[in-house]
Amino acid sequence: MNARAEAIGALEARIGYQFTDRDLLERALTHASVGEGARRVRDNERLEFLGDRVLGLLAAEHVTDSYPSVREGQLNTKLVGLVNKGACARVARRIGLGPALRLAPGETKTGGREKDTILGDACEALLGAVYLDGGMDAARALFAREWAEEFAALDEPRVSDPKSQLQQWALQVKRQLPIYRVVERSGPDHAPAFTVEVRVDHLEPAMADGKSRQEAEKAAALALLQREGRA
Repeated sequence: MNARAEAIGALEARIGYQFTDRDLLERALTHASVGEGARRVRDNERLEFLGDRVLGLLAAEHVTDSYPSVREGQLNTKLVGLVNKGACARVARRIGLGPALRLAPGETKTGGREKDTILGDACEALLGAVYLDGGMDAARALFAREWAEEFAALDEPRVSDPKSQLQQWALQVKRQLPIYRVVERSGPDHAPAFTVEVRVDHLEPAMADGKSRQEAEKAAALALLQREGRA
């Protein structure tokens, strides 16, 4: 048995679900990069689309049942905390999804098995595949078990300073600390305008403007947190 086959076996053991349709599981684990060029391969993009909708329904069920006195706007905030790509990527890491993925050699060389976007998409695809293979009860059981840590995080207090919050989150997910860079400074000295970019490894950078460098850095940090569903 090769390393990937062992990883797939470990993945099924970890999630407590054995696939009947092995082709469906293989498709859930196949990244689109495998089919680039002349090869035609069934990848996980359609399953990701389905899994995203299944996840949304299950997350909506959870927050509605768990917070009976919370208003709709607050429910939506909690929902985002469960369905964003960052949450899905964390779940993917906990269940050992990365080693089981089927990636093109180039994507593997550039660290594809650790990229949040690839892991998050594959996690949704896996949930969609479980739904097709075993029905909603199987998908609900997977969600209840593997998103448990995300449920607990919903009630954690938020840090008011977005730069501190971004740094705290980066440390939690074992990333390098955020790096800020002034992309542009314009305007007169008495009324400058700054555009700042913030980077966290394996994530797309975020940019924002401000009347000072500090203000722009805070805005960029907030933009990245909002995009990742952490604010």
